[in-house]
Amino acid sequence: MADGFDFSPGAQVPLSGSAGQTAATQALASAAYRDSPLSDISKADSDSGKSEIKKPKLSLFEPNLGEAFARAVQVRMLGGGRKALIQSFGTEPQTVVEHCLSASRVRKQRDVRLTLLMVLFGLLFLPGVLLWLGAFQLRRTFAKGGDGKGVSLPGAVLLTVLAGVALVFMVKLPVNGFWPLYARAMVVAPVIGWWWAKQICERTAVAMRGAWKGLLEGGGVAAKIPEAVPQDPNQTAAETLRKNLAKVSAEQNSNVVFYAGPKGILGMGTRWGSWQLAEELTPAQEGTEINPFRSWDVIRAIHDRLRLLERSPLHTGGFPTPSVRHWIVSPVGEKAAAVSRPEGTHVDAYQIRGHEMERICNEQQFGSGNRHYLGVQFVLWDGQLVITLMITVTVLHETLRIEVTGHALGPVNGLFTTKPEPKTKDVAKVVKFWETRTQTLPLIEPREVVRLAARAPLTWFPPLLDFLGGKLTLPEPFGLRHVWADKPWRHRFMADDALRTATPVLRAVHTAAVSVLKDNGVNTERFTNRSLFLSGMIQSVEPQKADEYSA
Repeated sequence: MADGFDFSPGAQVPLSGSAGQTAATQALASAAYRDSPLSDISKADSDSGKSEIKKPKLSLFEPNLGEAFARAVQVRMLGGGRKALIQSFGTEPQTVVEHCLSASRVRKQRDVRLTLLMVLFGLLFLPGVLLWLGAFQLRRTFAKGGDGKGVSLPGAVLLTVLAGVALVFMVKLPVNGFWPLYARAMVVAPVIGWWWAKQICERTAVAMRGAWKGLLEGGGVAAKIPEAVPQDPNQTAAETLRKNLAKVSAEQNSNVVFYAGPKGILGMGTRWGSWQLAEELTPAQEGTEINPFRSWDVIRAIHDRLRLLERSPLHTGGFPTPSVRHWIVSPVGEKAAAVSRPEGTHVDAYQIRGHEMERICNEQQFGSGNRHYLGVQFVLWDGQLVITLMITVTVLHETLRIEVTGHALGPVNGLFTTKPEPKTKDVAKVVKFWETRTQTLPLIEPREVVRLAARAPLTWFPPLLDFLGGKLTLPEPFGLRHVWADKPWRHRFMADDALRTATPVLRAVHTAAVSVLKDNGVNTERFTNRSLFLSGMIQSVEPQKADEYSA
């Protein structure tokens, strides 16, 4: 393929580290089913970027959070000319995209029915529908606080006057004749259509809220997207959708990450700690020479040692199995609006091949260019906490430097973990009027039915609907996980997990490095002393802003 990725069918092998990531994945996926206001998404933005909400031309066509989120994620992650994505560590982005498609499919089925009602009760009685829509638009325009709820005093006066004029007009009309009857019908017919539409909208709202709640409770809600399964070779749209979904998973598994200055490694979080072991390379015995070795030799030994972290001399819980992987880190600007993944013969399915990775490790240690890091990553708290420690080895002149840096990505914002609340109100009892009871209200309010019915015919023309109703623009560079992640330091146990990880990883790295130096005839006394000093210093490790220099 031209893009270097083979989309031919084959065995589906689970990716390493994918287990235990359901909480963060399902929390993000639940946003596609929500019916809360779109403005709520601004509360969830992190320091990595801010979502932009395009204001509607007509507030009657404004989308809610679920509609805007599903649309924005689909366009950004499956669009034809989409930019490169940032990996979403701790989540499965393809699952989130599939739920966005599934939610859009449910809404599409509802909009088909609403469109038929609009044709039957709207097109035949168009003047009346326009009058009703105008009244609802005026109500939203004069609403208190601009949220569509309540009416300000000038708005109430205006709507009352218009209602009075309409009533007088209806009474004064002649009783006989086609046009007087049509005039009365064009006012009543939209109300009948509205009542029918309300039943359709209510059923859909119940189903959507059921999926929302089921995802957050771990109920195993499956995304249904039959349009992504080609039924015959001529279904090019389904084949294209299937390939784009496969690209999302392939890019998620890429071994190239991006360093954006104080923002840290995009997708892994900011760098909160850094420890360096740098000493001179001298022969173990005078009159002898050091056996030639490369940075890659040290990295391989560290890699093998880190794979044993889950083992312990004591029968305690200890570490879960970590993901130990080689990474290529590419530098980008702090305010970069996009990233680009490398291309060429040394790239296969968005991954740098092994021989090129080894070359970068040994040769690109100074000056411009990408750098090689070895990462050990722990995905904890069902994907809500991602701890990554990155190790790099450099040799400049006669100095060997081993650097370990800590990165932590916290839980997804609490907005995505809130469950749907039933709409209720307290009313007085009939007999015991001094007592109250809780009454369950319908999920769909009258103004919401009007909004959905008005949007339904335009859902066949998404760009026009975006122009009239506004849309959600996702922050760039975009990754589903890091743009809505909170800091882990506000959660006591998450902070403890991140801080405790550094000590055993640092000691394992130093042990592996010293063993390679001994095998190659290097005097390890200074390295050992420095390692002991770092081991003592890391006992009281605290999170720092390691990428924000005061100079």
